[in-house]
Amino acid sequence: MNLYEHTIIAKQDISPSQIKQLIEKYSKIVEKLKGDIVKTENWGLLNLSYIINKNKKGNYIHFKIKGQSSIIAELEKNEKIDKNLLKYMTIRVKKFDLDTNYFSNNKEKTQEYRNK
Repeated sequence: MNLYEHTIIAKQDISPSQIKQLIEKYSKIVEKLKGDIVKTENWGLLNLSYIINKNKKGNYIHFKIKGQSSIIAELEKNEKIDKNLLKYMTIRVKKFDLDTNYFSNNKEKTQEYRNK
């Protein structure tokens, strides 16, 4: 089994219910192809590095997926035609980092660094 980290960026003006639908839609594709979603993270609305299709911000959703490469091919095929998405990216990793939450509040991060 291969391990993948897959991130999608949805448009800034979609509703929270549409974000849930996106998560469910892509989770079902992975499950249908006998893959396993280890973790799903909704990173929220973040600034983009550059303007994409007149959007300055995007809703980031991150999946940690265990499965075959055919799952990623199917995900990306569906994401190319999805009008709610701006970008997507997949990276193959050797192991998952399930402990670190990179997009927590700044107060929480500073407390973590002080405790180390």
